Amino acid sequence: MTTTDESTRRIREVLADHGRLPVDVGQLSDDDDLFQAGMTSHASVNVMLALEDAFDVEFPEAMLRKSTFASIGALRRALAELETMEVPA
Repeated sequence: MTTTDESTRRIREVLADHGRLPVDVGQLSDDDDLFQAGMTSHASVNVMLALEDAFDVEFPEAMLRKSTFASIGALRRALAELETMEVPA
């Protein structure tokens, strides 16, 4: 299981690489709205795909909503939820 600090670091790396944000990701708090910071819906799809690769998870359809990708904290909570889900055999 990934620690909170490790998850946050990896999320910030993905956002820096794929979020197309006009601001430095390092300057954003965990609760800052990523869409208000400049992330587009198209960039959020790229972020989702990169997070799936980085964390070896798949976002289910129920999580594909703007609120899931609204902030670093929201992403960390969604990923923590996905890590606790059991993988069917």
